[in-house]
Amino acid sequence: MTEENNKEEFVNKRGGDHSHIKGWGVDANPKNDPTYPMKHRTDEEIEGYSWERPEQQETDIEVLHSIERPNTTAVFGTAAPPSGLSGMIRRYAFKKSESSYGRWLPLVMADRIGIAEGILDDLKHGHIPNIFKERGWKSEWKYNRKNFVFKIATGVAITSAAVLLLSRNKKD
Repeated sequence: MTEENNKEEFVNKRGGDHSHIKGWGVDANPKNDPTYPMKHRTDEEIEGYSWERPEQQETDIEVLHSIERPNTTAVFGTAAPPSGLSGMIRRYAFKKSESSYGRWLPLVMADRIGIAEGILDDLKHGHIPNIFKERGWKSEWKYNRKNFVFKIATGVAITSAAVLLLSRNKKD
């Protein structure tokens, strides 16, 4: 068989029947997919595991985990347990499914609030944070000046508008 015939046969196979490829189309029928529309954990899938689960790490602080998981992972971080307003928001978010905006948007907001809480904590302990350095603004100024100026200008404009709006309501 010539090389040209091989190419033609390959093209014909790609456009038609793929049954010669092992596993092809296994997820074609969504009702046959065990994760459709959302997987309901039964722990049957772990019966066939051939490895032993690592020893469970001791839990001496609050550890947030997904409602889709029956327990905490074997190993987890303990450096920054949830605390303050950001911790309250995280606790709320972890009560929601991983597939919903009701989980991810509060987590993003909790991250932003956590930054402010960290700055306030630094100030409370007598440390003045170098926000310019910690946020990487020196590199931003050096390598991405146009967008950096735009970001700062946008932040100033939004803050100014909010201050004007809030101060106008007090006068009325």
